Amino acid sequence: MSFVSQFKTAASVMSKDLRHRKIIRTALSNYEIVRDKRKASFQDWQGARQLAAETKWEAVNHLDKYLEEFVAKIEARGTKVHWASNAAQAREIVLQIVADKKAKSVIKSKAMTSEEIHLNDALEAVGLRVVESDLGELIVQLRKEAPYHIVFPSMHLTRDEINVLFQSELGSANTNDPEELTMIARRALRSKYLTADIGITGANFAIAETGMISITENEGNARLTAALPKTMISLIGIEKILPQLSDLALFLPMLATMGTGQALTCYNTMYSGPRQPGESDGPEEWHVVLLDNHRTELLADAEQRDALSCIRCGACLNVCPIFRNVGGHTYGTTYSGPIGSVITPHLRGLQDWKHLSGASSLCGACTETCPVKIDLHHHLLQNRRNAVKQKPSFGEKIAFKLFAFGASRPTLWKFGMELGRLFQPLQTLLHRTPLDPVKPWTQSRELPPLAEESFKDWWRNRK
Repeated sequence: MSFVSQFKTAASVMSKDLRHRKIIRTALSNYEIVRDKRKASFQDWQGARQLAAETKWEAVNHLDKYLEEFVAKIEARGTKVHWASNAAQAREIVLQIVADKKAKSVIKSKAMTSEEIHLNDALEAVGLRVVESDLGELIVQLRKEAPYHIVFPSMHLTRDEINVLFQSELGSANTNDPEELTMIARRALRSKYLTADIGITGANFAIAETGMISITENEGNARLTAALPKTMISLIGIEKILPQLSDLALFLPMLATMGTGQALTCYNTMYSGPRQPGESDGPEEWHVVLLDNHRTELLADAEQRDALSCIRCGACLNVCPIFRNVGGHTYGTTYSGPIGSVITPHLRGLQDWKHLSGASSLCGACTETCPVKIDLHHHLLQNRRNAVKQKPSFGEKIAFKLFAFGASRPTLWKFGMELGRLFQPLQTLLHRTPLDPVKPWTQSRELPPLAEESFKDWWRNRK
C-alpha cells in the first residue's frame, strides 16, 4: 500500500473515532491555558518571536561557519565528532561504536533524530537491548508504537490504558494514579541506567561559541543517560546550531513555554565533553554524530530554508485542526503535523509524501503560533506547487484547463451554474449513496447548496 493510501485509510478511521478526538482535545485545551499564561509573562512576546526568528535565520544561513566553530570547540575537549550524510551512514557510525565497545545494552533519552533514522530497529537487529528512558517514549516502546507527538509521545493514551500496559509488561500492581504509574516506570528503569554500556541522547540546541550541547527535559532521565554509562552518543541534526551561549536566555524559556506551557523545563543541562580529570561522573568517551539526511538540500531551497529554524516545540501540532482529528500516527512519519508536512517531503521524497502538504486547512494557525515565525502554511502551498511542477497529474491538468476555460467565459459559467441548480435535488437524493456524483466530498461533509440566484441576477432584479 502506498504512503498516501495508508494516510487516507488511517485518517478515515481516526477522524471518526470520537473517543480519540476527545482525549486529544482535552489534553490540548489544558495545554492552551497554561501556554497562554506563560506567553503573557514575556514583556513582548512578538518581539521575542522576532528575535528568535532572526537568531535562527543567522545560524541557518551561516550553517557552515557555525558548525565548524562548534566542532573545533567540542573536539578540543576530547569529544569525537562524526559526520553522517544520511540515515544509513548515521546508523553505521553508531553500530560501529557499539561494536568497538562490545556493548550489550543501550539506554536512550528522547531523540527524534533516532526515530528519524530508525536507530532502535538497527540496534535490536544486532542483538542489543535498547531501553527508552523518557516516560512517554518508554510507554510507546512497550506498545511497539512510534511516538504520537514530538513533545508528548503517549498523548493518545489514558491512565487506564497505561495501567493495563504496565501490568502486562512490567508486572506492576493495578493503579491509575499518575504518580504511582510514574514510580513504577522509575523503578523499572533505575537498574537499566546502571547496567547500560552506552547512553544515547539527542540535543535541543548546539552552541557554536562554546562547543556545547543543551538538553532540556522534565524527568532527569537524560542526565542519567549521559552520566552513568561509560560511553555517550549524541545524535544531532545539523540545524540545531545556535551562534552564542547567550541565545539560550531566549530559547530555553521559549521552548518550555510553547512545548509544555512551563516557564522553564525542570532540567536544563549543558554538555561540553567527556569526563575530565578530577570529575566524578560523566562518560569516559563521548561521540557526537552530526546528521544531515537531506537537511542541506532543504538549506539550498531559499524559499523554504526557514523550516530548518524549527526548535521542535510541537506548538504547530497542538493548534492544527488536522492533527487534532487524525492524530500523530496517521502521518506515518517521524515528524507529524504542519512542520512534518513541510519537511517530510524534503527529507523523504516529494512525490511519495506530497499528500501531507495537501492534508491542511491552510488556516494559518501553525504560522501564527510558531515561536520562530516559520511560514508554515505558505510552505505547504509551495510543496503542492512543486509537486505538480515536478510531476503533473494528467487528470488534474485537464480538470483545471476545463475550469479555466469555463470560468473565463461568463455565458458558459452562467450555463454551468443553472445546470448545477437543476441537478442539485438529484444530488441531494443520492447523497452518500454509491451513485452520489460527488461522493469523495460528501463522505465526510455536506455539499454547500448553490444559491437560488447569482449576485448578478440579484443586482439586476434589485434595480
